[in-house]
Amino acid sequence: MVTRSTPPAASSAPNYIVPFITVTILFGIFGFLTNLNSNLMPHLKSIFDLSYGPAMLATAAWFFAYLVFSVPSAKLIEAVGYKRTMVISLFIMVVGALLFLPAANLISFPLFLTAIFVLATGVTALQTSANPYVSILGPEHSAPARLTLAQAFNSLGAAVAPLVVGHFILTDPSKVASKASIAHTVQGPYIAIAAALLVLGFAVMFMHLPAITRTQSFRPGKDGDPLLGRSIWSYRHTVLGMVGIFFYVGVEIALAAIAISYFRTQGISSIKIATSIASLYFVFIMAGRFLGSFLMTWIKAEKLLSILGFLGVALLLVSMFSHGPVAIWSLVLCGVANSIMYPNIFALGIAELGPMTSEGSGVITMGNVGGAVIPLLFGALADKVGIQYAFILPIIGYFYVAYYGLSGYKPTRAVKA
Repeated sequence: MVTRSTPPAASSAPNYIVPFITVTILFGIFGFLTNLNSNLMPHLKSIFDLSYGPAMLATAAWFFAYLVFSVPSAKLIEAVGYKRTMVISLFIMVVGALLFLPAANLISFPLFLTAIFVLATGVTALQTSANPYVSILGPEHSAPARLTLAQAFNSLGAAVAPLVVGHFILTDPSKVASKASIAHTVQGPYIAIAAALLVLGFAVMFMHLPAITRTQSFRPGKDGDPLLGRSIWSYRHTVLGMVGIFFYVGVEIALAAIAISYFRTQGISSIKIATSIASLYFVFIMAGRFLGSFLMTWIKAEKLLSILGFLGVALLLVSMFSHGPVAIWSLVLCGVANSIMYPNIFALGIAELGPMTSEGSGVITMGNVGGAVIPLLFGALADKVGIQYAFILPIIGYFYVAYYGLSGYKPTRAVKA
């Protein structure tokens, strides 16, 4: 594999510790915001008297941004570089967070969806740049473990989100409250989020990060390299990786979005207890990612991916046919199954793309739209047959992830040094 060239005076390898820590913080930010949005579903249900299906439009609006802006985000990276793309994305996120204020004042569901979409647009650009940036900050063979470790902090942010929702946004249904007062509970948290994102955007702007302006300059191709003459869509493992991300993100978000409501149907009456248990779902994802980054020293990423895909199937079958604590905890433990799926699918999907890594990143990130499609289908199915029987949809998703780990990940071309 061709690696980044260094000036003759450079006698040692570049130090990527500070850049890695910086980007890892960004992983925590978009993990927190993504799950914060997913856990708004009960809030929007109570304000606008929605059933599960229509309430999932909030999740659909978030992940529809990935379909629209993933490839443009990859083009933006090639035009202005990774660092500037991260800064631009953070400022877009500030605008999205501030749009929640008029949405709450006007009690407008379309405006809530607009705010969610704009915030998600920034997250899309951030994620499209951050994922490959972590992957290329070091040897390609260790990219899955490195990305898994960074994604562990994404899960830390996601685990905090239900607690914020439970303590600052959701209201106790036993207390009488007007729709206006319920809607206004989002304003304080989103003002704080906008302020934090603004500060972070300026911090990243003035921070020294490796000047990787284009993937081609980091992993260049040679003249005549077949990689440079092929469409990114001709790489089977990349396209199948996009489908894998589609299913994985859809499953993770559908389970997170339904968790609080599901736990309450299984005997948990307190919202605060339900949100605390829901946060454990992401604690297990985080713990699994820390453990996974360690285990991948001995276990190949694709093998671990298939094992956990089948574990997800088993856990949801248990939850489907049980009640009470068993049903609750088998869903929570799906966090373990989900833990290493995203970083491993992503890293395997961009493997051996060389100078086309950023294009591959854009294609694979499009798969995040599964977070819009699958929760909508899951919500509609839950309205028809109940939450537990609707688990058949995420079970199909877990089967596909297992297939990708068994066979779909294999590149169609081996890059020679």
